Amino acid sequence: MRFVWAVAAFVLATVMIGAGIAQRTVLQGPKSETQAIQIDESVPYVLVDGGVLSSHSGAQTLRVQGDGTIFAAYGRTDDMQAWLARSDYVHVTESGGRVTTTAVAPAPVDDADADAAEAPTTPVGSDLWVDEFQQEDVLITPLQLPADMSVLVASDGVAAAPAQMSITWPTGVTTPWAGPLIVGGGIMLAIGIVLYVLGVRHVRRSRGPRRKGLPLTPTEPIDLAEASSEKGVISASPTRRQLSGGRRAFVALPVALVSALLVTGCSADSWPQFAPSATPTPSATVVVPEGQDDPPAVTKAQAERILARIAEQVAAADEKNSAKAAAERLEGAALATRTTNYTLRKELKDLDPLPAIPTANLKILLPEAFEGWPRTFFAVVEDADSGVATIMTVTQRDAWSNYKLSYIANMVADASLNVAPEYIGAPKVQPDSAFLVLAPQDLAAAYADVLDNGADSEYAALFEEESDSFRALVADNRADRVAQFNKTGSKTGKIAFAASAGKADPVAMATLDSGAIVAVLVNESDSVTPTNDDAVIKVPDDNKVVKALSGVSQSATGFTTTYADQLFFFVPSQSSTERIQFLGYSSDILSAKVVKKK
Repeated sequence: MRFVWAVAAFVLATVMIGAGIAQRTVLQGPKSETQAIQIDESVPYVLVDGGVLSSHSGAQTLRVQGDGTIFAAYGRTDDMQAWLARSDYVHVTESGGRVTTTAVAPAPVDDADADAAEAPTTPVGSDLWVDEFQQEDVLITPLQLPADMSVLVASDGVAAAPAQMSITWPTGVTTPWAGPLIVGGGIMLAIGIVLYVLGVRHVRRSRGPRRKGLPLTPTEPIDLAEASSEKGVISASPTRRQLSGGRRAFVALPVALVSALLVTGCSADSWPQFAPSATPTPSATVVVPEGQDDPPAVTKAQAERILARIAEQVAAADEKNSAKAAAERLEGAALATRTTNYTLRKELKDLDPLPAIPTANLKILLPEAFEGWPRTFFAVVEDADSGVATIMTVTQRDAWSNYKLSYIANMVADASLNVAPEYIGAPKVQPDSAFLVLAPQDLAAAYADVLDNGADSEYAALFEEESDSFRALVADNRADRVAQFNKTGSKTGKIAFAASAGKADPVAMATLDSGAIVAVLVNESDSVTPTNDDAVIKVPDDNKVVKALSGVSQSATGFTTTYADQLFFFVPSQSSTERIQFLGYSSDILSAKVVKKK
């Protein structure tokens, strides 16, 4: 009976192992599906639409073949098409399961685009790209893009783009029973071998007594030692070493076979997945404001790369004292103050440059939810060592321009921001918005009036005073300046202070509590003028800055020094009982001029 069960086990093992191997070989379907794309037109760019990429489920693998450097980038489809508006390109689309290519000619430039930047001759380094890649001759990159993102393929933006490319998707084919069948067959094989061995032993032990043979003639005892040493005499009984060696070989056969079968079916797709799918952890709910349908202007990774590029290019401009180079990445108040610093450093070699643009540890990103241009994002970067947080506004004027930093300031210690997540973004608040306690376009002038008049200002009640460290700093500085001037110049001259709204446009973005974060420019000036016609205002020897900017060391009409204050506020809504909160500031010298004679 043991032999019957052993044979059954062998048969079952053969069937199971054969079925498992067949699932992994002849019965297994293709693991991937590839869509070849052939470009017949000679154009500098090819745009592979998101519809093509998402026509099959799963991650995509892009393969592009050509001669020389191959460039690829991905981003939002609308952004890609806007960037390509002035170029010839081929648009690869999908409809009804069929991939088609369409040549697209440059759009005519209308009056609205006349002031936009010129279309760049290279796609490398555009701030619109979420990510980009470059390889030689063959470019292969894995992607996982949604339907609203597309891929741009080019060589250098001038030569013809590669003509041969393909997209590969996994089919999701698995063989979940191959592993169990192969391993189960190996186990059955081992069981069959054991049953066979037990059957053999049982047969040997169950043999009855042997029949008596014919009587043997008496013989002399044989010396076994001598007999075994003679040639031609072979022992009928194997030695102990032979028996043990044969037994080990016999046992090693099923062990090696089972091990090999186990290795054959060890991959994850060869086994059924019984584990339950992960349950998402609930997070705080953020309600998208009604009417906000546009996606955020940038992703976090994109903003980090933009800030790194800004910091790198501004650092290079600082090295060369080049306002032209700085203008590639700065505008408004940020550019104006740095230009003044460059002018001073050319005259004063020991003068330090303005602080570098911080990039590490992006803590808060608030992108504008807007598909058009100009588009803006707010960023808060925290220094890991000092803990000082820097807030910035960065704006892109059109699809072909770089993002440029327009406002930058250090945040005060107790500042807090209640803003939407970066994957939602926020709408920009219009300068004349009537939904806030104070319209952004009026904020700079109102705060300048508070700096000049303090509690007597008509706007003083709108601003929170306790948390406004800058207002106290300005008041103390003015008092010290007056005291120092009166020691020597009170009889022949006077010093006066005035604050006013700067020429830079405010930047405002909505918060979750219906308020807004607003960045403005306030110019502070102090004027030292004579009080009689015979007096002359001399610049002290230690005031090298005013001498360098004005170009003179004394004047009969006096001097006016202007500082640019880049200020950030939280402005609550009209329905709120809160006051305007001060968030951060930076103050740098802007100019020093001789007072014009009246």
